[in-house]
Amino acid sequence: MKGNIKEILEKSKKYGWVLEPDAKKILKYYGINSPEFIFSDKYQEIEQFFKKLNNKVVCKVVSPEIVHKSDSGGVIVGIDSVEKLKDVYNRLMKLKGAIGIIAERMVEGIELIVGGKNDEQFGPVILTGLGGVSVEIYKDNSIRMAPVNENEVEEMLKELKCYPILKGYRGLSGINMENLKKLIINFSNMLIDLEEYFESIDLNPVICNKKECFVCDARIMLLK
Repeated sequence: MKGNIKEILEKSKKYGWVLEPDAKKILKYYGINSPEFIFSDKYQEIEQFFKKLNNKVVCKVVSPEIVHKSDSGGVIVGIDSVEKLKDVYNRLMKLKGAIGIIAERMVEGIELIVGGKNDEQFGPVILTGLGGVSVEIYKDNSIRMAPVNENEVEEMLKELKCYPILKGYRGLSGINMENLKKLIINFSNMLIDLEEYFESIDLNPVICNKKECFVCDARIMLLK
């Protein structure tokens, strides 16, 4: 198992899931990138990161007691000033069980989901489709058994109703399809490696544009 992944997974068992900063460490070992971010409980460090980044950020609470951050008011987007940053920091750190916050560079593009489930009968299966808040509304997704190769990923993407949008539609720029395919393949390999540990893994949203493809949130639920 790559790097110190086993150590991360073992220490996360007490929570039943892997906190986002550690989940993104695991993803990085598999060549799956996230936007630049900092995780800290110290406001001065977060402000320093914000000023150095010189870009809008999204801030998210990190708490072992909050699995679904959006449902708990634990995600604030579009922070573009030190004044807003300070206010958001204070609000998030008051949420139940908060041990710190993530401040992350905001990226724009099409929101997708890439997920995995450890099926009792079939083992790791992989899903991809429209993500973000639309995932439960449109239910536009495709599923395969992991691992998948490039041809299988191409088939998965072509099955999606949103495929024309991903490729570029009516003058609108498409996304970097090669980066998305690579991300899905690397993720499927990760599912195989972590089979004895995980119950489900959600990368949502994965935000893609014509230049880049980043995982902006990650949740790894562990087997009980």
